[in-house]
Amino acid sequence: MPGVLHYLQQGGGVILGVAILLLLMSVLTWCLALGKAWSLTMARRSAAPCTERFWQASTLTEGIDAMRDADAEGLFAPLATAALAAFESPIPSATSSSTGSSAGLTAAALASPISSHPRIPSQSSLARADRVVQAVRRALMDAQRRLESGLTLLATIASVAPFVGLLGTVWGIYHALIGIAASGNPSITDVAGPVGEALIMTAFGLAVAIPAVVAYNLLGRQVRSVNDELDGFARDLHACLVESDDGIRSL
Repeated sequence: MPGVLHYLQQGGGVILGVAILLLLMSVLTWCLALGKAWSLTMARRSAAPCTERFWQASTLTEGIDAMRDADAEGLFAPLATAALAAFESPIPSATSSSTGSSAGLTAAALASPISSHPRIPSQSSLARADRVVQAVRRALMDAQRRLESGLTLLATIASVAPFVGLLGTVWGIYHALIGIAASGNPSITDVAGPVGEALIMTAFGLAVAIPAVVAYNLLGRQVRSVNDELDGFARDLHACLVESDDGIRSL
């Protein structure tokens, strides 16, 4: 440790800047990894209770209200809310009678039990299905972006940190060799000391990069698991709301 401190003191502004940058990257990696791990763990634990409460509710709106209480990270409830908002929006119609029929069906659907949700007439099912599909996809993409936030930064740190450490090593060796050459008659001891101290920056870079790589892989696996839960719930929700006997485009 005294050798490292001596190297930092004698290395100049570039070496000190590299050391500070690696330190900041290390702190950012650990804070981001721990915070993301906690968030994903809560999301995985709340997935099953959320969907279970929704499907056990007597009506669709009650299912969403029950889901919000169990949705720790706010991922599943917005998905159902967006789908129902698209489902209950009025369907454009050429005649006023068809418009009134569609609105009446929507009001009845929202108050009906989930297990016995009414079928949608074939003449309006395509328009309603398109809106629900688009709304569910947008909500699903928003949830996935929230889940994946921070992973790109971890990947960047894992890729860049070794090269930042190598930059400090090369710069330190360069100045060490200049100083050795200026001494006139250097010995192996004079060469080994400064060069060995310079190599410590490469070790610092690896010490930052390795935890970032491990965190990225582990967190990426958890993100895929939660994404699978969201995708499955979105498909079930789509089928519950707008799937008809004639067959409607799936997600």
